[in-house]
Amino acid sequence: MQPRILVVEDEPAIQELIALNLEQAGQLPVLADSAEQALERIQEELPDLVLLDWMLPGQSGLELARRLRGDARTKRLPIIMLTARGDEEDKLRGLETGADDYITKPFSVKELQARIKAVLRRRAPEITDDAVEYHGLRLDPAAHRVTGKGKELAMGPTEFRLLHFFMTHTERVYSRTQLLDQVWGDHVFIEERTVDVHIRRLRAALSPSGHEAFIHTIRGSGYRFSRA
Repeated sequence: MQPRILVVEDEPAIQELIALNLEQAGQLPVLADSAEQALERIQEELPDLVLLDWMLPGQSGLELARRLRGDARTKRLPIIMLTARGDEEDKLRGLETGADDYITKPFSVKELQARIKAVLRRRAPEITDDAVEYHGLRLDPAAHRVTGKGKELAMGPTEFRLLHFFMTHTERVYSRTQLLDQVWGDHVFIEERTVDVHIRRLRAALSPSGHEAFIHTIRGSGYRFSRA
């Protein structure tokens, strides 16, 4: 899955450089040059991560981060602060506001990518290319391949994304609405029962290796991916 990264930066040269490097790394940059424009982009479609400059015209990046953390829709949105402020006190202010990481300008492309990957791996593992394994079931996002007990399992793209999310968020119950937001995206408007259809398809795809039993229906709550 191509991570969608919102770049909130008011200096055109820096914004263009970051966007170019994100594209070269296989990521999708979405650009904003102010907090107000960033909120518009987020309203259109929730990004997977925000690269947020501290010094912005109008509302500061720090204020925007505080606002995002106070909204139920964006409170878990990964945020990396970009700033020329290198003082420890400023760094602590950014982290206390809710930023997941902090990069001081100037920074290298390698450092930026390393920080992005580390935050996504920690906060949104379902959009990384890291292979995941769970009790004999293996999913490789880069090769788009699933194997169960050594057998290759065929499944559609939606079932693949759904399984990837489940395997990176095991042992927890998710409602249909949460699965729609996490797997399909909160900008897609489809019926909640669509989730049930794809759950049935995923179970059928997992049945050759016996892993369909790992998908538990929790009456009145949703679904859980668990061995027990």
